[in-house]
Amino acid sequence: MARIAGVDLPKNKRIEIALTYIYGIGLSRAKKILKAAEVDPDKRVKDLTAEEVARLRAEVDKYKVEGALRAEVQRNIKRLIDIGCYRGVRHKLGLPVRGQRTRTNARTRKGPRGNIFKRKRK
Repeated sequence: MARIAGVDLPKNKRIEIALTYIYGIGLSRAKKILKAAEVDPDKRVKDLTAEEVARLRAEVDKYKVEGALRAEVQRNIKRLIDIGCYRGVRHKLGLPVRGQRTRTNARTRKGPRGNIFKRKRK
């Protein structure tokens, strides 16, 4: 099993798809990494040689991924909250940040509905 950037890649998937399990690497970046590391995108993770895994590791290390990227995103959100801008206020209140409507929908950000009228049954 290949371990790159602290993530165990699933061994039965194509390496092109398996790289997307790393936070910060999508399909397009995975393709760029494979091209730079000269690894066949159709190869399965279990079929990779140690040399290919080392080249992939070296290529992935050029990007900000996993913990460093998560920390940067959290710092950016904290900065928005600290300066008190509109987006920061929305983050603080747990509401949608990018202009979506909240009269209906927005349940992912707002959480489950609260019952306004709790009926008593006899």
